Amino acid sequence: MSYLMEMHAHTSETSRCANVKAEKMISEYIKAGYDGIVITDHFSPSTFEAYEKDNLCWNDKVDIFLKGYRTALNAAGGKINVLLGMELRFDNPNSMNDYLVYGLNEKFLYNNPQILDMNLRDFSVLAHNNKMIIFQAHPFRYGMKVSNPKYLNGVETRNKNPRHESNNDIAAAWAEKYHLLTTSGSDYHEIEDLAGGGIYFDNPIYDNRTLVKELLRGNYTLK
Repeated sequence: MSYLMEMHAHTSETSRCANVKAEKMISEYIKAGYDGIVITDHFSPSTFEAYEKDNLCWNDKVDIFLKGYRTALNAAGGKINVLLGMELRFDNPNSMNDYLVYGLNEKFLYNNPQILDMNLRDFSVLAHNNKMIIFQAHPFRYGMKVSNPKYLNGVETRNKNPRHESNNDIAAAWAEKYHLLTTSGSDYHEIEDLAGGGIYFDNPIYDNRTLVKELLRGNYTLK
């Protein structure tokens, strides 16, 4: 028996580029037969552009980021497992790279106000010390630059967003060359993105600790 989990999804409560409310998204994923979903809202300087960001303290920013996840968790009502992740982009005008971070918890966010000012090398140390793992999202999409594999656990090799050419075949070849883990996600922003990607796990995923463990073991199949 497999356990189907969405690994890349955005809510309109947090991600400015998303157009579906968390409650609606959760309802649709339950209907689609998914067992779990990782909310990977954007965590970047642009996340806060709609606010008076100069007046926001770090805890305010974290609260804004968590709004979509918390709404989704409440909407799930025990019918689907909702986990916290993020799609991280550092505050670097010379880089458009995005990173899917799994194993995340709220306490980590509140306690690390330096995250956005870091780079991948330094963040990878912080993440791994806190038992999190990092996948580069859609690394061969236009505008991205493939990152040094030594700072990654894996790459997203099946990004199913229909409005972008993510060159998934090249990403898969890159992952194979550098012996990186792989992941699949719908990159959900619109209703039409529903259930495009995900992972079939061999074992149930009820929390982030188990998610990280099963990803590192490779006990899964890409949708």
